[in-house]
Amino acid sequence: MLKNAKGVIFLKSFLIQFLYLYSVEEVQKNIEAIIFAAESPIKVDELLTYLNKTAETPFTQEEIEGVIFVIKEKYTADLFPFELGEVGGGYQFLTKADYHVPVSGFLNRNTVKRLTTAALESLAIIAYKQPVTKNIIETIRGVNADYTIQKLMEKELVEIAGRSTEPGKPLLYKTTQQFLDYFGINSLDELPKLKEFEELQNQIGEKENIESANSAADIAQQN
Repeated sequence: MLKNAKGVIFLKSFLIQFLYLYSVEEVQKNIEAIIFAAESPIKVDELLTYLNKTAETPFTQEEIEGVIFVIKEKYTADLFPFELGEVGGGYQFLTKADYHVPVSGFLNRNTVKRLTTAALESLAIIAYKQPVTKNIIETIRGVNADYTIQKLMEKELVEIAGRSTEPGKPLLYKTTQQFLDYFGINSLDELPKLKEFEELQNQIGEKENIESANSAADIAQQN
């Protein structure tokens, strides 16, 4: 009887583990399908809310994150030309860097929709100083920003954040979720720090000074 009891307990334990693994595998397939079909990055809390609508035992955030980790590891294999990337606070299947050229060529896209220099300058000001008024953008750039802001809003990279308390209550602008997706970052905290630009600029300046000095020395030697 004791042996039979142990056998029953073992069998039940095995079945529970089997069903759990089967459930996790199905959840993994569902998550892969959802992310693959979605037009924008999918967040963990969105998956959690959806999956728990039909789950007999609710999943935890840690469990979903664990499944996503398994998916990410799966697609790091050279067998796949795409990978699961973290973009804009969510997850999305992305073409691996090795395949950017053939994909862009086939789709007749040399690069992701390029922004003009004016648009990039205005976008950078908004990104680092948001929420910001049009007047501040124009003061920094020294030119009218109406057209540029309009184009940035059409591309959904910028949106109205409210109104300033300044006289006339001008509109305030801020970046959008699309901005994060466009540049492949999860939050504004991942933007390069201004200090990094200053250090790079100093390094470039030092290099140019050295090259100028070397050129002057070469000319002096020739004379």
